[in-house]
Amino acid sequence: MSLSVRAVHRSFGTVRALDGVSLEARPGAVTALIGPNGSGKTTLLLILAGLLVPDAGEVRVGGYDVAVHGYAARARTGWMPDAFGTWDSLTAREVLRTFAAAYRMAPDRGAARAAELLETVHLTEFADRPASVLSRGQKQRLGLARALVHDPEVLLLDEPASGLDPRSRVDLRVLLRRLAAEGRTVLVSSHVLTELDEMADDAVFLSRGRTAASGSVASAEAGPRTWRLRALSFPALTRWLDSAGAAWRPDDDADGRGAGPDSGPDSGPGAGPGAGPGGVLVEVQGEEGAAALLRDAVAAGVPVTSLAPAGGALEQAYLALEEERR
Repeated sequence: MSLSVRAVHRSFGTVRALDGVSLEARPGAVTALIGPNGSGKTTLLLILAGLLVPDAGEVRVGGYDVAVHGYAARARTGWMPDAFGTWDSLTAREVLRTFAAAYRMAPDRGAARAAELLETVHLTEFADRPASVLSRGQKQRLGLARALVHDPEVLLLDEPASGLDPRSRVDLRVLLRRLAAEGRTVLVSSHVLTELDEMADDAVFLSRGRTAASGSVASAEAGPRTWRLRALSFPALTRWLDSAGAAWRPDDDADGRGAGPDSGPDSGPGAGPGAGPGGVLVEVQGEEGAAALLRDAVAAGVPVTSLAPAGGALEQAYLALEEERR
């Protein structure tokens, strides 16, 4: 069941939160929704969840227009907001059973589903404790279970990893990949771009209430990216890069001598084949380009110690868009 957004606008007084956003989220895939604070991500998610009405444009969930057939669309949608809100006096189990009843599930089925989901999000031992005593991360996991209680075909998650410990973050990633593999449509908004790199298939970038870019994570990985190249000898590395006609710049985060902005192939004491280690940043076309760069450097006798992306594919794509905005 797909999710589509066409030219959606939404304003709050004089503030234009969404200014013609369009996107597609396909079944069987995790789509990342990425943008800076104030770009309209949460407003868009609220509209997708049927909690806000757009001023203009169209939103469809599995063919249902959210504004016209709201009940049918919401029945197929699971919504997890960035802040968990519930009745603190209810236990975790009661929260899930209450939401199951709201989705008109039979009591016995609701009880079974609650127990199943508490196991899924590793909250069984807290099942009969009031929600008020749960930690931030535990409430996030309960919020995810709540979004899944009616077995939705479309899942909307706003900052689902917020407050989670490392183990829970891994569990979340595995769970979302499994849900997508089952054919569901998963849309995730998060500022933790390194995690989105590992879980997302597609990405949509928002900026100032508009769709700035969209595409697959695989295409972002295959495109031009900045890689960090380090060698035992900074002068030997930079001399080879210059002779090969490769564009490079010093890596300001590198630890060794010669990696600063004033360094060059012959700078610093003892510059030469045995000078101290250092690193550079180079633009490379995908992993194939990185493999070719490493092969050629080693063949030329450069004592390479490491070659790795300077950041995740989505992070670099996002930063490039932010640079263009300026």
